[in-house]
Amino acid sequence: MDKIFSVKLNKARCAADIGDGSERGEYVPQDYILRRLGRPHRAVSLMYCYYPLDKEFPARISEVPDMRKARFQWDYPYDDYFPYLGGLSGNIDGEPFASMRDIRRHGQDVILTLTIDPFVSDEHLAAIGDDLRPFGRLFLRINHEATGNWFEFNKRATYQQVADFYCRAIHIIKEHAPNVLTILCIGGVEDLNAEEMVKEKEFAQAVRETDIWSVDKYISLHWGFPFDIAERGGNSHQRTSVKDIFEMIKRSYERFMYLNGGVPKPMLVSELNSDGDVSGAYGQAEDIQRFYDMIEAENADWLSGVTFYQFRDRGRLGLEIQDVNHRDTGVPQPVMDVYREIIHRPRFMPTMVKGEEITLPVKLRWGSSEDAEGIAIPLHFDGEPHFCELHFEDDSNLMIEVNGQWFYKSPEAKIIDLMPAFFGKTINAPTDMELRIFAPPASGENDLSLPDGLYNYYCTLEKLPKIRIRTAPTEPRPD
Repeated sequence: MDKIFSVKLNKARCAADIGDGSERGEYVPQDYILRRLGRPHRAVSLMYCYYPLDKEFPARISEVPDMRKARFQWDYPYDDYFPYLGGLSGNIDGEPFASMRDIRRHGQDVILTLTIDPFVSDEHLAAIGDDLRPFGRLFLRINHEATGNWFEFNKRATYQQVADFYCRAIHIIKEHAPNVLTILCIGGVEDLNAEEMVKEKEFAQAVRETDIWSVDKYISLHWGFPFDIAERGGNSHQRTSVKDIFEMIKRSYERFMYLNGGVPKPMLVSELNSDGDVSGAYGQAEDIQRFYDMIEAENADWLSGVTFYQFRDRGRLGLEIQDVNHRDTGVPQPVMDVYREIIHRPRFMPTMVKGEEITLPVKLRWGSSEDAEGIAIPLHFDGEPHFCELHFEDDSNLMIEVNGQWFYKSPEAKIIDLMPAFFGKTINAPTDMELRIFAPPASGENDLSLPDGLYNYYCTLEKLPKIRIRTAPTEPRPD
């Protein structure tokens, strides 16, 4: 390791994001997801609710003692998401902030999906903005699927009131947290024979004022889960063709553009999946592969990112199903291997650009998962490695990439075994490659005392790790 070079981490043509935890599943730590999938996502979506005017809050509503038995998922006094414990009377010691820190220290951004009582005061919204200031670039999705009728905010207010609240909320929150990017999620085009989107008139101003447009689309979905079983002829599930779903998303983007005077903004699919309750496990995998294949076949550069919903699910909407006997254990589904292959395709991978040669010490900058400055170290392998590991003497927090695989080094870790990067990728001849290192915030938060601390985190590397590469076992086989 005689030389080191600067390297810049940039965005993918289409970002790969993932949901982690919701009303249907608990949060899965990022170490586990990284080991399963081999790379970090651009962002991880968390789902929480904020109904501070209700006497039951901040309890999770389905866990309130003596709460009446619900007849379906959204039959509670407020949405059965995990409660947002910040806000006007809260703090950032609990959730979702612990999970947000875990996401950011693993080199990913946070998508905070937050359902909010539309009648909270400006002071509540300002407090949420103050909560979000330390977390760098953060995507905030307020009152998603806002043209539906299942969330409590839609039951308490008209669609126009929900749309007006969105505009009020994003202005106040961004005034306190300019690092936040806001995502408007409405139904979009739901009928290919219709010219307009659902509730287009009511949300026209929100379309113009938000930072990002999005829709949630499910190729198939059993919305009756867990209160019934999807059987043919039932009325609590649906299945749509992949082609029609893709066309609805594209038409939604075109209508967003129309309402915005032809000026484009980033377009996301904030939730995408096909429900194994309806399609079966193999059908789910096939539907997902066909959708992402269509993005590439159509060269859909108008689509900025897709969030797969979700990593682990109690039903069949996850890469894993939660084990019925052990809630902290997941059972991988066929879609896991399909999804892993997809997110390693060039279109969905962040790009890295090598720069000039540099010397230690080096100051690394972390702006976001699409804007970071790290180092690249040339490596040489005489043949297939039997040992490849990094030995550290410092307490740095790092994301490390080699041979297409990413690894996390926590401040406590001293040895990182890189051999999984070579399993199934045999080196048959002398090979050169690069080891790339980036430094996201060790605490998960930025230092707001810095002039640009809202947007950037810095870490100075004084010393490189020692690398141990061996192309033979420690001792030969005796026979």
